[in-house]
Amino acid sequence: MALKYHTTFALLLLLVNLRFRGNVAAQNAKLAASFIFGDSLVDAGNNNYLSTLSRANVPPNGIDFKASGGNPTGRFTNGRTIGDIVGEELGQANHAAPYLAPNTTGKNILNGVNYASGGGGILNATGSLFTNRLGMDVQIDYFNITRQQINKLLGESEGRDYVMKKSLFSVTVGSNDFLNNYLLPFVSSGVRVSQNPDAFVDDMINHFRIQLYRLYQLDGRKFVISNVGPIGCIPYQRILNELDDEDCVDLANNLATQYNARLKDLVAELNDNLPGATFVLANVYDLVSELIVNYRKYGFSTASRGCCGIGSGGQVAGIIPCVPTSSLCSDREKHVFWDQYHPSEAANLILAKQLINGDKRYISPINLRQLIDL
Repeated sequence: MALKYHTTFALLLLLVNLRFRGNVAAQNAKLAASFIFGDSLVDAGNNNYLSTLSRANVPPNGIDFKASGGNPTGRFTNGRTIGDIVGEELGQANHAAPYLAPNTTGKNILNGVNYASGGGGILNATGSLFTNRLGMDVQIDYFNITRQQINKLLGESEGRDYVMKKSLFSVTVGSNDFLNNYLLPFVSSGVRVSQNPDAFVDDMINHFRIQLYRLYQLDGRKFVISNVGPIGCIPYQRILNELDDEDCVDLANNLATQYNARLKDLVAELNDNLPGATFVLANVYDLVSELIVNYRKYGFSTASRGCCGIGSGGQVAGIIPCVPTSSLCSDREKHVFWDQYHPSEAANLILAKQLINGDKRYISPINLRQLIDL
């Protein structure tokens, strides 16, 4: 009888211990840090600290960003970016802070750092009309500094584990290389004379391969890479080209589609050739296209006009950002786009949740929740 009692008690202890270890493992599987690279779609305020024409640190930007009490933070939307939402949903303690912010030092960097910059692109020439921005090469230079700081905080061995196993590298870039480089006549006319679309996309992919390999050399292992969305369907393009609400600019979308096909091959190549790394491709093009075409299905009232924009002005209005003098809609949650370029927080929420839990139509080979659990 005593033997049976002790055996039962031992089994109970074993079950309790296994459950405890399981809970610890689940907690450890939470995202510790996000390192975010890219452009204004995910910029959290780096451009506030640059002398640049590409800024969002004025109202009504940030009007629905609860962490700031509705004050502008430099995010190019009314609330959270996709990067913010992904971090929250995957258990990150705090939003990744902008690299250039004065308080992004010490242990604050262990929540992750945001290097994204409005106007930035894969190519260094992209966004030059804004006078200043952080391109991908510079963003990775800055991460190299952060990487050394992490080693000082945690030690080399633990720092390496932290970056390799507990961190997500998110890269959202490429749109500006078309919108604010190749497709911008008064900036890119020389480029278009010397490069056809194939050559330009080749240039982008070759640069991007080197940039992602640099991040791998700096111990990045879990990557989500976003393709370029349907840039021919954003309000900016529709206004500039005086199109009807249902029409899109074919040239812009064709360039995005061409680049995306090459990017898909690049992601497969990196997965095959970089041991220990997992590169996940976010199919933003199809995801945003779905929102634009079937916007009513998702509770939106329009996908052709931004909530924040100049009330009149024709083609000129298409290139003016969201500023205090802009007209503002009263139903922000009903707009797919916040302004002429960027999704609203309501749209970002739908996009982010598809990337976190979605199937292979929109995120492959695995989704972000599965990526973090690796």
